Amino acid sequence: MLPSGDTYEAVDAAFTWRIPARYNIAQDVCDKWAGGSNRLALIVESNDLSQQRYTFDDLQRLSNRFANALAERGVQRGERVAIFVRQSVEAAIAHLAAYRMGCIAVPLFALFGIDAIEFRLAHSGAAAVVTDAEGAAKIASIRASLPELRHIFATDGSDATFWPALEAASEEDTLVDTSADDPAVIIYTSGTTGKPKGALHGHRVLLGHLPGVEMSQQCFPLDATLMWTPADWAWIGGLFDVLLPSWHHGVPVLARRFDKFDGHAAFDLLERHGVSHTFLPPTALKMMRATPQAKAPALALRSVASGGESLGEELLSWGRATLGVTINEFYGQTECNVVLSSCARWFEPRNGVIGRAVPGHRVAVVDDSGMPQPLGTPGNIAIAAPDPVMFLGYWRDEAATAQKFRGDYLLTGDLGMLDAEGFFRFIGRDDDVITSAGYRIGPGPIEDCLLRHPAVRFAAVIGVADERRTEIVCAVVVLNDGFEPGDALVLELQQHVRTRLAAHEYPREVRFVSELPMTATGKIIRKSLRSQFTS
Repeated sequence: MLPSGDTYEAVDAAFTWRIPARYNIAQDVCDKWAGGSNRLALIVESNDLSQQRYTFDDLQRLSNRFANALAERGVQRGERVAIFVRQSVEAAIAHLAAYRMGCIAVPLFALFGIDAIEFRLAHSGAAAVVTDAEGAAKIASIRASLPELRHIFATDGSDATFWPALEAASEEDTLVDTSADDPAVIIYTSGTTGKPKGALHGHRVLLGHLPGVEMSQQCFPLDATLMWTPADWAWIGGLFDVLLPSWHHGVPVLARRFDKFDGHAAFDLLERHGVSHTFLPPTALKMMRATPQAKAPALALRSVASGGESLGEELLSWGRATLGVTINEFYGQTECNVVLSSCARWFEPRNGVIGRAVPGHRVAVVDDSGMPQPLGTPGNIAIAAPDPVMFLGYWRDEAATAQKFRGDYLLTGDLGMLDAEGFFRFIGRDDDVITSAGYRIGPGPIEDCLLRHPAVRFAAVIGVADERRTEIVCAVVVLNDGFEPGDALVLELQQHVRTRLAAHEYPREVRFVSELPMTATGKIIRKSLRSQFTS
């Protein structure tokens, strides 16, 4: 936890890491608050606005039951438990059960299509998966290609097995003794360079997140009564920036994942529940800003944090006027998250600036060999190792892990500059990465998916500027003989990607060309395409 102090400089100077040798996430975020306290942990709201409330004692009991149910079926310490379900009590129980029994949780985005889920389940070697009826149907169609997957626990539908298995199991304590460095979770990247990679984190990753979360949320848990985010708990931002840090501090979390984000519904949710703290991705903020209000919302917000892309002065001004707070931007990535942040309590935000290094993290701008650059010189934003929030490595990919580092530094792949006051300015990123609605999207998996369509001969995916989403996915396609471009084919290709990968990855624009610009070795020159279609 951050030390007390009225200035960034004072807090930074006083900060020291306190990472215990033995540490388990489940004990920290659940068990320490249980023991008959009747302390509220989770509010789950359904689409019909009905609510279910769970205390930390409830979650301890239910997660012990599910851990015993897994153990009874032969799931052992170190095996992977996939969680393919949106914000819900079932997702919370599955995470806690996996951590407490020494398994490795594998959170998966609920809207993933068949191809996306097949790769991640196969690559992680998941032994069990918790999912809803829709997810179970997807998995059933690919079960033959998942030899390591032994158990599917459906949370609902005619073949529901999650709750019956849980209710039949013992409540006996299942907490195992884990070290802070023991593996706890695999979170998959978006495949910005080839196939998605599984970032493996130890139990200590939660402790590594705390200073950044506390800084971006105005010295959290100060004045905190309820936390909510529309971000799926499958993403590191939903899981380790909201759910688990809140529970570390004993702050209850509101679970409500909209089928489709709606600004009116978001304002209504914040107002009805008196949410005090929230993480709102930039696109959610933009959609809320575009929502006409019949009356000024009566919000109880004390802090709003956002990350994924620069907000700009206009959106920050809107936040002050409408939300009543200064939105704090933060920066990080799946491999090493929330290492830079703003904090209006300590200093005013600056346009185009990400923030300052979160206390405890050593962030620098380095050249391609890992040498620190002079102040004001562009270079790679990098984090010095070791760092408690830094990943253990990519799952089953030692070569990619080694490539991520230059000397003592983890390279983020983003370019920036550092000034004399310690503020980082974001310049750009790997040209192939698309930032859309806060998601970092790699072109490779989308191109591979498009190429599976019989009409597609070649495909290249680029980002095209968009006012609301920052960028949208644009597919540039060369058709096979016998196929003609048209609106019907555009819709068909969009649906092809949407159902096989994820809703946020489908191309919102499809352009047809006779050939793609390529190097002599056959690599697509996306820079040329961006110049052609974004000028």
